[in-house]
Amino acid sequence: MRLPEVDAVIIGAGAAGPIVAKELAFAGWRTVLLERGEWNTAADCRKDDLRNQRTSILGHPFGPEDEGNPRVVVERDGRLRVVEPSAGGYHNNAACVGGGTLSYGAMAWRFHPHDFRMRTEYGTKVPAAFADSTLEDWPIGYDDLEPYYEQAEWEIGVSGDDSTNPFRGERKRALPMPPLPPTREHEILWRGALRAGLHPFHIPMLRNSVPYGGRPGCMRCRWCVGFACEVDAKCGTQNTVLPRALGTGNLTLRTGCQAQEVTMGPGGTATGVRYFDANGERQEQPARVVVVSASAIESARLLLNSKSNLFPRGLGNRHDWVGRNLQGHTYTGAYGLFADDVYDDLGPGASVAICDYNHGNAGMAGGAMLANEFIRLPIQAAGIRPPGVPRWGKGHKDYFRTNYRRLVAVQGPTQEAPTFGMRVEVDAEVKDKFGIPVARLSGLKHPHTIEVGNLMAEKAEGWLRASGAETTWKKGAGQGISGGQHQAGTCRMGRDAKTSVVDENLRIHETENVYVVDGSVHVTNGGFNPVLTIMALAFRAGRHIAGAHRVRG
Repeated sequence: MRLPEVDAVIIGAGAAGPIVAKELAFAGWRTVLLERGEWNTAADCRKDDLRNQRTSILGHPFGPEDEGNPRVVVERDGRLRVVEPSAGGYHNNAACVGGGTLSYGAMAWRFHPHDFRMRTEYGTKVPAAFADSTLEDWPIGYDDLEPYYEQAEWEIGVSGDDSTNPFRGERKRALPMPPLPPTREHEILWRGALRAGLHPFHIPMLRNSVPYGGRPGCMRCRWCVGFACEVDAKCGTQNTVLPRALGTGNLTLRTGCQAQEVTMGPGGTATGVRYFDANGERQEQPARVVVVSASAIESARLLLNSKSNLFPRGLGNRHDWVGRNLQGHTYTGAYGLFADDVYDDLGPGASVAICDYNHGNAGMAGGAMLANEFIRLPIQAAGIRPPGVPRWGKGHKDYFRTNYRRLVAVQGPTQEAPTFGMRVEVDAEVKDKFGIPVARLSGLKHPHTIEVGNLMAEKAEGWLRASGAETTWKKGAGQGISGGQHQAGTCRMGRDAKTSVVDENLRIHETENVYVVDGSVHVTNGGFNPVLTIMALAFRAGRHIAGAHRVRG
């Protein structure tokens, strides 16, 4: 069914889509926002420690449902494996209104200025990082994004205090909310960092520490990461920009809608989106502007499935860059056991960080911020044990009875060297429940990423030892496919259409009216959780789109 034309249709209501929708709605645009999931609340996700044992803590509980939404993973030996959303290796992002911002840990990092110019910073210093890598500079810099970082921090809501971080980019305005009071673990690690000559600070968080935006402050419960906040203190797009956009009367939100393809006219201009609605009926939404905001894996999948006479290999894929350069983060770190209890049952857990190792590591391109970890529920902690401890039986139980409250984890998201071979394709045979070809994931991490990740594990272990840990052990880097909750890179931005998918304003090079606005446009993914950068880019893109295209009277 062909619906009445609107000014814009946006595909995906996660971290970015509702922000673009808000910018356009406030500019008077008639806008439709499509989301394949539902508008969930804390009532849809009870506080059950066992709920997260099978899969990614940020993914499956908020969709997609298992049946009918598989992916194909190419194993290291070349075998193909069909993976359901609840299985390991799916590399899921939550499919719901708000996306991962409904259930994330909510770290709100600005990328470091060097993160936007990795080739310039390391091209001659670390040649190993460029061998078989597509490591490159962004077409924009930190200064271009700084006002939009500020807008995200104040409009969505960020608490914390990074004033003692000497490695941050310039900040023109302090964060709107103070940090939560420190936990016992925070204080121990803070003192240890100072003893080691490091520079600890309070993690910026998209979480109310005090009442803000008409919502209360955090209640400090242990069920945070992977759960929706029952007091609505976690700041996501579903409880900030989206309600304001809907309040204009210019935005229509449709849930349960799976996009099939971006439809194209004969001149190479998009005409709208074809999708399946909540009843499984195929619909066509004409629009003057199309914004793809479905996450790095699903956005690439949609573009590759949007084939036409002008784009036989998929929209924006004339030079075979759509789906390439998939990257997430290689999480490495260390664990420490202390002589006394350090656990005081105050959420969210993560609160103190250092950025001493983001850059400036001899012989290494980039690094990672390091921070203490969120509260690990018992089922999650069961796999964390030093070498030699039994995996089951009485010895296993005795170990955790003694040590669960003495355990501290420090880790960080190592910035990855992107590669052309880490990629998303569409599978030739496997289709979802609507008959749409599914995403196929393949590739291996760059060897230099493994080197940097393992160095970050050593640095994390050093911090724990300086803090008084009696026993420490490292969590090293793995080489497999990188995606998951921090997925990025598959529609990278750049000035050259032959080596990128979108321009600096996030418009697909070969079209006049299709934009990609999510983590897929990241050239590199920084040594930080990427959501604040995704939000900042969305505010920037939304403002550009509203100014670049006239609204019809």
